[in-house]
Amino acid sequence: MTMLRQLLMTLILVAGIGLPAAGQIVSVEGKSSKEIADSIREELDSRPYFSLYKDTYFVGGTVLGSTPSIHNSDVKFQISFQQRLTKSVLPWNTYLYLFYSQKALWNVLERSLPFHDLNFNPGIGISRYIILKNRLVGKATMMIEHESNGRDGTASRSWNKISWAGEAYISPNLMAHAKFWIPIIDGMYNKDILKYSGIYQTGFQAISNDNKWVLDMTLVKRQGWNLNFNTIIQLGYRINHNSNQFIMLQYYNGYGESLLDYNQYHSRLRIGLLIRPRFFSDF
Repeated sequence: MTMLRQLLMTLILVAGIGLPAAGQIVSVEGKSSKEIADSIREELDSRPYFSLYKDTYFVGGTVLGSTPSIHNSDVKFQISFQQRLTKSVLPWNTYLYLFYSQKALWNVLERSLPFHDLNFNPGIGISRYIILKNRLVGKATMMIEHESNGRDGTASRSWNKISWAGEAYISPNLMAHAKFWIPIIDGMYNKDILKYSGIYQTGFQAISNDNKWVLDMTLVKRQGWNLNFNTIIQLGYRINHNSNQFIMLQYYNGYGESLLDYNQYHSRLRIGLLIRPRFFSDF
C-alpha cells in the first residue's frame, strides 16, 4: 500500500502539466505556417517526458439491477502513465512512447480483502500530433500492446494488439476519439475474447467552459454485426480550481470489464477519485 500511495502522489504531481488546448493555438502575426508549426512542436518537445496516459482513478460501488452484496460490490482502480522516449525528430515529426496501464478489481468487503483480478497493459508506439491551419487539431498513434492478468492455469487470460488510435480536438471543450486493433490472441482460455472485449472503440470527451465538469463516454464494439457495445460513462467534478483531481461517477455496462471475467455481463455504478491531465485524456 505504501508503494501504491507513492505512485499515486507522483502521478498527481505530473498530471497537472497538460498539453496546450486546441483552441489556444492560433496564428501568430508575422510568422509563416511552417514557423508556427515548428513553434508548436517546440512547445510539445519541452513538455515533461513522463506524464499521464489514460485516466488514473480509484472508485468503489456495486451492481445495478440486482441486490448488492459483499460479493458484487468492490473497488476498482486504474493507474496509467506514458514515457516519451524522443523529441519530434523521428520521421513525420513523430514521438516514440512507452505506455503502461494497470487496472484492478478489489473485493474490499470480503475477508482478507482479496484482489479479484489484476490486468497489466504495457505497450510501445509512435504518436504524431496533427497541426492544421496553425492549430493543434488531433493526434494519431500506432502501438503494439499486450494485456494479461498474470495468472496461470485456467484463470490465465492474455492477448496482444496492434492498435491504431486517433483523437480529433473539435474545440477547446470537445474531443472525439476512436481506436481499432488487429488482435493476436495467445491466451489458451480466452480464444473468444473478441465476442466480449471488442474489435474497436469510439467515444467523446467534453469539458465545461469553467473546466469544473468533465464528461466522457466510450463505446466498445463487440464482435458481430448487431449493435452490441460495452458502455463506459464517466462524469467528473473538479475538487478545486487549481487541482487536477475530480470526484467521479463511473458507469460500466457490458462485458470485458476485467480479463478474468471477460465473458460475464456486468452493470455497475461506482464513485470515487479521478486524476486526469488538464488537456483531454487518452482512451
